[in-house]
Amino acid sequence: MTKPEILDESADFSLVHGGPLFRLYRRAHLSGDALDLLGRRVVVIALVAWLPLLFLSLIGGHALGGGIKIPFLYDIEAHVRFLIALPILIIAEVIVHDRIRTKVKRFVERRIIVPADMPKFHAAIASAMRVRNSLTAEGVLLVLVYSLGLWIWRSQIATGAASWYAMPEGTRLHLTLAGYWCAFVSVPIFQFILVRWYLAFFIWFRFLWQVSRLKLHLIATHPDRAGGLGFLGKSTYAAGPILFAQGALLAGVLASRIFYEGQNLTAFKLEAGGFVALFVVIVLSPLVVFSPHLARAKRQGLREYGGLATRYVREFEKKWIQGAPSKEEELLGSGDIQSLADLGNSYEVVQQMRLVPFGLKDVARLGAAAAVPLLPLGLTIFSLEELVGRLIKILF
Repeated sequence: MTKPEILDESADFSLVHGGPLFRLYRRAHLSGDALDLLGRRVVVIALVAWLPLLFLSLIGGHALGGGIKIPFLYDIEAHVRFLIALPILIIAEVIVHDRIRTKVKRFVERRIIVPADMPKFHAAIASAMRVRNSLTAEGVLLVLVYSLGLWIWRSQIATGAASWYAMPEGTRLHLTLAGYWCAFVSVPIFQFILVRWYLAFFIWFRFLWQVSRLKLHLIATHPDRAGGLGFLGKSTYAAGPILFAQGALLAGVLASRIFYEGQNLTAFKLEAGGFVALFVVIVLSPLVVFSPHLARAKRQGLREYGGLATRYVREFEKKWIQGAPSKEEELLGSGDIQSLADLGNSYEVVQQMRLVPFGLKDVARLGAAAAVPLLPLGLTIFSLEELVGRLIKILF
């Protein structure tokens, strides 16, 4: 198999360009063959989830008032869920498709996969694509959404308070017309797209685990300080929009608690911090499967470059310290000095090699993506000037 053919097979990898939902998009003319028509897809899905809720709330008199605690137009959590988080989760499909596909090709372009294991590498790609295209997998997700997901949603709204989606009758809450659409259409749409992303993360983790079981050619002196796998740390940036959407969901929930239940933002600082940390760990943890490879490459590099350095400095000392160089050769301008410095730099690179293919900058970037939607809630405690001042102190 020639190198172009190998690259073509690697380019087939995609976590979203396929599967029953993608085929449904195409039949509904919400996507072309290359995940195009993104604007149409975002607008149609978001409006199907949100616009009937507005219309039915207006019919029921619960859009602006109607003697209920939270009218529809004042429900921050609902608007964030269907008009911010849901569109972002759809937009993320294009971002993840473009970024992850190119990162998978790097395994071949950089010759990290040894030739003998190339068939196994492509078998791992094919296995991942089978799971992505599985009707059974997405069918299970749909069942979960209409069983466990619906139960979770109803248990959350069973607070005994009247709202645009449910009215209390005795000891029970009865859904309004808008509530029925929300429970059986809007929320399932959102939950299905969200848990489909969880399935995509599982496919990605499984693929990386299979690749980690192959024989990899890592270079300890690679300047990315990760043996040549540093591109995997950058692949996590594709999850930024998904983390942003999750952060927006949390911000919407907290905003409802603050504005309609009189709670204070500081009461949720542990939950918010734990949320950000949890999702950063979820995104980065699949990359840890390469730690054994990196540890072996680092030990081997230290051993080999340590031995090379020992031989070189002995010869250097014998020539320039213990012995007398020839009259034609002077220390000033000698290439031996530069070679000694280069060798020291190479050994230092090996010493600084990380045991994970990501760095603190990658962690910080993902944490920021999840935390940014929470920043506007700071205005419930501080003025805009105070909030900006605190951010400047933190950043600078």
